[in-house]
Amino acid sequence: MALAIIFGLVTLFAIWALFREFKRKNIFALGFAFLTVAVFGWFTVMTVIDIFHTGGWGGGH
Repeated sequence: MALAIIFGLVTLFAIWALFREFKRKNIFALGFAFLTVAVFGWFTVMTVIDIFHTGGWGGGH
């Protein structure tokens, strides 16, 4: 759970960087910020869904 919180913070900072670099028109940094939001955001969202779906425990094979 702590790792998901840290990755959520990384996602929020990357969203902030995404808007900042869009304003500056820095396409290279914009691309990296977008990829960071995509990867870390996906992990964060899926972890939160898993916690609400399974209660934080494994799926039970």
